[in-house]
This record gives sequence, structure tokens and C-alpha cells, in this order.
Amino acid sequence: MQDTRDALEQRQIPIYFAAVALAAVAAWALPGTGVLERAINPTLALMLYVTFLQVPLAELRRAFGQVRFLAALMVANFIVVPVLVWALLQLLPADPLLRLGALLVLLAPCIDYVVTFSHLGRADARLLLAATPALLIAQMLALPGYLGLFLGDDAARLVQAGPFLHAFVWLIAVPLALAAATQLWAARSRRGASASAWLGLLPVPATALVLFVVIASVLPQLGPATQAAWSMVPVYAAFAVAAPALGWLVARAFRLPAPAGRAVAFSAGTRNSLVVLPLALAVPGAIPVLPAVIVTQTLVELLAELAYVRVIALWGQDREPALARGQRDDAAP
Repeated sequence: MQDTRDALEQRQIPIYFAAVALAAVAAWALPGTGVLERAINPTLALMLYVTFLQVPLAELRRAFGQVRFLAALMVANFIVVPVLVWALLQLLPADPLLRLGALLVLLAPCIDYVVTFSHLGRADARLLLAATPALLIAQMLALPGYLGLFLGDDAARLVQAGPFLHAFVWLIAVPLALAAATQLWAARSRRGASASAWLGLLPVPATALVLFVVIASVLPQLGPATQAAWSMVPVYAAFAVAAPALGWLVARAFRLPAPAGRAVAFSAGTRNSLVVLPLALAVPGAIPVLPAVIVTQTLVELLAELAYVRVIALWGQDREPALARGQRDDAAP
């Protein structure tokens, strides 16, 4: 079972692009795929549940024990990256909905596939995995404040408390609570451990399913959102280049070992697009602009990850003992 899970994780980029291609073909060839819009929230709930199931909530105490790493991670994601996002925001049209989409996706650090990619890029993935609950809590607390800071009065107009809170409760809090309950069951029961292991196979297929449903349902009504999506590509590309470099500089400032520094770089460059998607869909008039803007970031990011696992893996090699470097080379997939 672990071999199957590893194979899915290592092939997740082609799987996701295949899902996008199939969705585009379905939207072009089949009438009425817009009806799949009703399936967005249920598939998101499933994806978030199995994603949160991989977040080691019991490891939260351990994460806080890694003070220097956690401090660097928080500074990179919640101080340095927001400054970068503010600078990139100046390159966008003054469309509040477009800017909201960019802020939602760029201000939220990834908590799922970043762990797999960081492992492939010779980062300390175990440190990053232990810190994912802290990252999730921090981004949910910080996001409303950053939206108000960057959007001003537009934030209150676009992000209405009722729908936003409803989406947060049912599509984030409830799946997170169910994941925590499943982890507790798995820790106390052999049957629970078996069920958890089977559910551990689902994050990549569930993410592919979300991409398929979102794109197949939104593409027929994309219209003017096509230009909006294309206008975001240079901004997302600039972020993909600058953010990991800034994360690495923060790690150097905190004098972290090279593998831990690479983990900070991966975290700074990888965003939580599909986790914030339900929050975006709660915005009145969100479809088709916000899903298009957010999914575009996902596609740009997946291409960037192909470069990250090769380029970031080289950062700091001159600071590593030769023996440790050789051991990682032998263990690399």
C-alpha cells in the first residue's frame, strides 16, 4: 500500500495535468458540464478531509519544539512573502475581485504536496510535515487581517462574513475535525489504522478530481475570465521565482542547516490554492473569475515544482558535510 501511495505522490504532476486536460476535453465535447458546479463543494470537502488526514495533528507539540525552524518558517510565510505579494499586487489591474483571488492564493502556504516535493528536493521534509498544523492555524488567523490590510474597504464588500464563515466551517473546520477524529481512531484501533492507511491513498486522486470538476464546470462559462487568468501568469511566475529565494535567505539569516533551509524555501514558494478555493467560492459573484485565477496559480506552481526539485536541491550543498550529502544522494528517489 505504501508503494502505491509513493507512486501516486511521485507522479502527481502528470496526474493533475491529465485531469486538467480531460476536463478541458469534456467541457469542449460534452454539453452541460456546467452542472458539475454543484459537485465542487462535495469534492472539495472530500479532498480537504483526506489532505488534513495527512497533517500530523498529534505532532503540533513537536513542531513548537523546533523553535528556530518554526520561527524562520513563520517569518518567511507571514512577513516576507506578504511584502512580496504586496509588491506584485501593484502589477495587477485595479480590479478588486482579481486582487482578492491573488491574495487568497498567494498568502496561504501549502500544507499538503509541499511535503512530497520538498522530500524530492532534498529538504528536511519531516520538519516541514511536523510544522504543517502550525502553518494551517497561522494562515487561517492571518488571512482576514491581510485581506483587510491590502484591500481596504473592498475586503468588507467582497468577503461577507456569513458565506465566508459557512464555507470555513463546512469545508475546512469540519473536514479538519473529522481528520483529527480519524487520526485518534487510527492511534487506538487496528481497524482505524487500516482505514487510515487506505484513505492515505486518496489525496492525489481526490485533488485530481477537484481539478477536473472545477475546470469542467467553469470552462464553459469562462468568457471574460480567460483574460483575467492569463493576466495573472506573469505575477505567479514572478512569485514562483522570488518566493523560494527569499525563503532561503530567511533560512540563512536564522542559520538553519541546509536541508531545513530548503524546507523553508519550498514552503515559501508553494501555496495552498485548493484549500482556499472554498473560501473564494463563498465570495458573491466569484464564478468564473476567482476559480480561474486560483486554478491558474496551481498550474503555474506545478510547473515551478519541477524546477524546484532540481534547483533547490543544489542550494547549500557547499555547507553540508560530504558524508551526509552522499547518504542523501544514495537515498534520493
